Amino acid sequence: MLPPIKSVKRIFEVLELLQIKRSPLTLSEICLTFSYAASSGSALLKSMVQLGYLDYNKTDRTYMPTMKLSELGGWVQQAIFGDGSVLASLTALSERFGETITLTVQSDLYAQYLYLIPSRLPIWYQVPIGTIRPLTGSASGLMILSTRRNAAIEKIHRRIKYYQLDPSGQLLPAVMRNIAICRSQGYFFGKNAIVEGVGGISVLLPDQAHGRHHAIGVHGPLERIGPQEQQIVDMLRRAVHTTGR
Repeated sequence: MLPPIKSVKRIFEVLELLQIKRSPLTLSEICLTFSYAASSGSALLKSMVQLGYLDYNKTDRTYMPTMKLSELGGWVQQAIFGDGSVLASLTALSERFGETITLTVQSDLYAQYLYLIPSRLPIWYQVPIGTIRPLTGSASGLMILSTRRNAAIEKIHRRIKYYQLDPSGQLLPAVMRNIAICRSQGYFFGKNAIVEGVGGISVLLPDQAHGRHHAIGVHGPLERIGPQEQQIVDMLRRAVHTTGR
């Protein structure tokens, strides 16, 4: 796959840094964080100010996001969560198991975490919202793929293999065996796919929101979620039946 365009990447790096810091930042603070040249960093920030996404305080020479950013994505939560039942189900799963809870959608060749509730239990890895995994290399991705015709899955697998997106390098017969499991049992338990010792159990949501299939999942250390597989599956299925978007 082609790498992101540098200028676009930098825009979102700045916005995400401001989200993490939750305070105004100076040009030097931003440039130091990302090793930007002062001249290119200044040009970038001035452009973002001109477009209305940042404001500049001359007194302390800091940049701060504007409400235009909030308005830009304000409609997304309603589009994803609808009547709130999906969010309520994700919250209930988090309260019951304490593990990382995800809502996933297909984004081209990837499964992308649209929403995530972090684990409340000790873990050695962090997964932010927006993280992408190859469709063939995650439980949620496989569940979403299972809705497609076999010929479409084969085409997707060829593209993932061509671009070397799946570190496991799974061959098509192995992928199709996993797809068969997804279809027969209605859930998939992925193990050691991305991080050694970590797994995820996922199911599909019953409908397509905006023409896109979604999956919800519980992820964590295998030593914790393995013994609870049936309880997790039962609660995921109850969640599916109670979501109305």
